[in-house]
Amino acid sequence: MDILTKCPKCQQQERIEKVLTAQSNQNVIFHCQTCGYEKRNIETKKG
Repeated sequence: MDILTKCPKCQQQERIEKVLTAQSNQNVIFHCQTCGYEKRNIETKKG
């Protein structure tokens, strides 16, 4: 089962591994390949 993530700007849904990138400091980057929206330094529960 694929986990889907929806872009907050264009509402396009993509598989989570296509749009999220984990950084070594436990933050996450979201990047929508459809519209180019990017959000950096998304904190996780570990970070």
